[in-house]
Amino acid sequence: MIKESEVFKIGKLTRPHGIKGEVNFAFENDIFDRVECPYLICKVNGIFVPFFIEESRFKGKDTALITFEDIDSEEKAIRMSGLEVYFPRKYYEEENDDDIEYSWNFFIEFTVQDKHAGLLGTITAIDDKTINTLFLIQNGDNEHIIPATEDFIEKIDAKKKILYLNLPEGLI
Repeated sequence: MIKESEVFKIGKLTRPHGIKGEVNFAFENDIFDRVECPYLICKVNGIFVPFFIEESRFKGKDTALITFEDIDSEEKAIRMSGLEVYFPRKYYEEENDDDIEYSWNFFIEFTVQDKHAGLLGTITAIDDKTINTLFLIQNGDNEHIIPATEDFIEKIDAKKKILYLNLPEGLI
């Protein structure tokens, strides 16, 4: 069984495209095209289910058309509409590219270590409903809300799941 800690959200299936099972995929991260992984994971009724990719092609800068194995009709593609799409962390972490681009959702469950304040806690959620994306960090009863910006990131240890920050004085 796939656990939530083993995946991170990269987008959502929006609607069918045509009558042969192809679906529109609105993505936040094109990792599925940059890193070799034979499947994507969808959350179906609260359970993470792998769907093997038969074919994918880009439709725009943040949209792709995907055909999954055994999804071969418009009716089956309609049932896929609205499902959140996740990528397995193990494939992402195996990537040795120093220029890898992380999506903010990748950092959920990372421990946050600030250069000055020390251990802040664990990222429990990402709030991207406003102009500024925020990390929601929990440490026992304490909660911190910190802007998610590359300017604050000093180092990323993806294997140990630690995010090292250098926050401006007075932010915490």
